[in-house]
Amino acid sequence: MASPAGVSAPRSAASSSKTETFVDNKRKDDIRMANIAAAQAVANAVRTSLGPKGMDKMISTANGEVIITNDGATILNKMEVLQPAAKFLVELSKSQDVVAGDGTTTVVVIAGALLKQCLSLLSAGIHPTVVSDSLHKASTKAVEVLTAMALPVELTDRDSLVKSASTALNSKVVSQYSTLLAPLAVDSVLSVVDPEKPEIVDLRDIKIVKKLGGTVDDTELVKGLVFDKKVSHASGGLTRVEKAKIGVIQFQISPPKTDIEQSIVVSDYTQMDRILKEERNYILGMIKKIKATGCNVLLIQKSILRDAVTELSLHYLSKAKILVIKDVERDEIEFITKTLNCLPIANIDHFRAEKLGHADLVEEISLGDGGKIVQITGIQDMGRTTSVLVRGSNQLVLDEAERSLHDALCVVRCLVNKRFLIAGGGAPEIELSRQLGAWAKVLQGMEGYCVRSFAEALEVIPYTLAENAGLNPIAIVTELRNRHAQGEINTGINVRKGQITNILEENVVQPLLVSTSAITLATECVRMILKIDDIVTVR
Repeated sequence: MASPAGVSAPRSAASSSKTETFVDNKRKDDIRMANIAAAQAVANAVRTSLGPKGMDKMISTANGEVIITNDGATILNKMEVLQPAAKFLVELSKSQDVVAGDGTTTVVVIAGALLKQCLSLLSAGIHPTVVSDSLHKASTKAVEVLTAMALPVELTDRDSLVKSASTALNSKVVSQYSTLLAPLAVDSVLSVVDPEKPEIVDLRDIKIVKKLGGTVDDTELVKGLVFDKKVSHASGGLTRVEKAKIGVIQFQISPPKTDIEQSIVVSDYTQMDRILKEERNYILGMIKKIKATGCNVLLIQKSILRDAVTELSLHYLSKAKILVIKDVERDEIEFITKTLNCLPIANIDHFRAEKLGHADLVEEISLGDGGKIVQITGIQDMGRTTSVLVRGSNQLVLDEAERSLHDALCVVRCLVNKRFLIAGGGAPEIELSRQLGAWAKVLQGMEGYCVRSFAEALEVIPYTLAENAGLNPIAIVTELRNRHAQGEINTGINVRKGQITNILEENVVQPLLVSTSAITLATECVRMILKIDDIVTVR
């Protein structure tokens, strides 16, 4: 009896170990595949917008607004993405917009290509964690390779900065105006760089004012302040003031109201006369205090509780020879006070001469059919800010010009933060692919396969650039590989000429930060999607 028991015991242990090792992974694989497929669909949607010859998208919003753009961040931001993993790519594009400002389409296209490679690696039976760790190693190596390729640039080298901004603008709808907008973007950023903190640029110090009318050619940089509104004045009021003393006020020059909703019943005319007389005296008293400080220009913050100024107060202000600009937005106050080097005044009792700003000229300028603007120039002790007046023939062009200018400003900001340039036109991606492919042969085991797949995925950028330009992508990418293997590391696709050239000589350059952040952010996003094996819906 002992021997059968001795024989049967190992069998039961073996059978129990078999049942323990069997795990049904089909559901996990299905969810992973669904996530990858959804994210790839988003990447494919914006892929045709990549590069100077990329297509534009017309976006129609629910409220009837129409947007024409090829900016990846704008397209994805307006898309209604429902699948949770696909939303990662929308967030990925936003992250790239925050970090670098440019390359928002590139980062999504790279993420889509990496996911496609991951799909084949997972199908081959490689564990997602192994793939994820290998991608991390490959992205770290890629950043090292890019940094070794980069060329240092100084802020005094204005030509290089302008070339970089032009490259960013060449893929936009308003690319024909890049010769105007690129130098404008460079001058704007350089004028707000603080010598004490030379590596920090706050783009909030550059105010972009849009005004319908004219063409993008009429866009100009203004050393001072621009308001997209006309002067508020009664008949015969001022529209131009020289040697201006400017007060920024956050209170109202109008009769006070009760804090609670209540009505006052006036029964006879004498009482009504007394109320009107009190109102006049109240307003006159305020204006006399303002005039006593020598103030001759007032910027009045927008009020939601009551009118900032009334017809009566405007009449008295014009009599006192004070120019008024009303309805200044609350979020503009900080920029205005920084520019004018003055303090905002919250109460009439605090209105003093030392809180005023000083400028040589405040005037209302007519822009033909485009309406009027108010311009303040010759500001004394002006803060490190600047204004850009953007013009456009219609609202679509105006909005796209603003988005394009923002991208160009971000590119110059990248160069201030990290002062290195690399070639564009798909050159760094092909070089990365070549060097990572060679590195993969040295690695052992599964890592080598994964790194080789990462290297292949990077070829999607030159492939897509060629495809969107109407060239033969296979022939172009093959020729690029051949040239890079011969040591021509700056050879890329010249989509204007439709051939392969030394892209640095063609002045197609971009900041190092744009490429490095695109690769690191795309890899992070792909690793996150790979690690998800289940979706739990909480209601």
